[in-house]
Amino acid sequence: MPTMGAQAEEYQTLHMNEALSSEAEKSTTLTDEEAQPNLEEVEKIIGYSFNNKVLLKEAFTHSSFLSTERSASSYERLEYVGDAVLNLLFSREQYNLYPDLPPGRLTRLRAANVDTEKLARVAIKHGLHRYLRHKKPLLGEQIREFTRAISHYPLHSNGLIDAPKNLADIVESTIGAVFMDCNSIDTVWEAFKDLLEPIINPGTIKTHPVTQLYEICQKNNLKLRFVDLWEESHTVEVFINNEIVGRGTYSLKKEVAQNRAAKDALDNIWKVLGEEKENAQDQDQEANCQSEELPEMKNLNV
Repeated sequence: MPTMGAQAEEYQTLHMNEALSSEAEKSTTLTDEEAQPNLEEVEKIIGYSFNNKVLLKEAFTHSSFLSTERSASSYERLEYVGDAVLNLLFSREQYNLYPDLPPGRLTRLRAANVDTEKLARVAIKHGLHRYLRHKKPLLGEQIREFTRAISHYPLHSNGLIDAPKNLADIVESTIGAVFMDCNSIDTVWEAFKDLLEPIINPGTIKTHPVTQLYEICQKNNLKLRFVDLWEESHTVEVFINNEIVGRGTYSLKKEVAQNRAAKDALDNIWKVLGEEKENAQDQDQEANCQSEELPEMKNLNV
């Protein structure tokens, strides 16, 4: 069961997300007239002053923008660097913070803090998306939809919402830019450790719904089957012992539809177990606490 501290952290984060939602809707990306990011504003946000300003400019330049500025480079190479640096930073930090955690749980904890949704939340929280230079007409609406969606999930949705990858990319590219400018992972951590809050810890991490559903079914000797209807109706259905118990729909990505179907099945599994709803939810919590491996996406069985 979540601790009082974990519940308080979720409560505070929920209200922070609600405030951010209205703010992010005001401005999602720069207009053509404002296409040059204000480097001084970005430096104030991250608390770091660049020696080489070109690195920061590159960190916020999407490849789609290069047709209008051929002399520039996209953020992709800096994103590659930032991804490696961020994983190293979390590996070091968690190794020191949790000396008793085995490698499997450390890996899962690190993954939760550096995945696309978590980093996209960082971009929205600090307004970094407003400085991204791009020519992607749909990105603005995707950002607004994501901003609205995260208000319902204080820390992480565990795959129930679709995070725009470009948002996570610019967090990683900015980390890469800072590292290439200073060549010090300690300086990078000082600049970004507060920006990355709230950091998911062993008390707040949740098990992926697909993993959790498989664990409960295995424990109770239940036959679990996912039915892939995504090509026809953007839907995935979940059957347990040949009885439909869950359905998830999402038109842009089948993986999100599958995750939503698993979550719906978890909400209804007490009907199959023939138990009171509270008892089934206790099993959910137990599976959540016992899972120590990385969330694994299973293939859909039709």
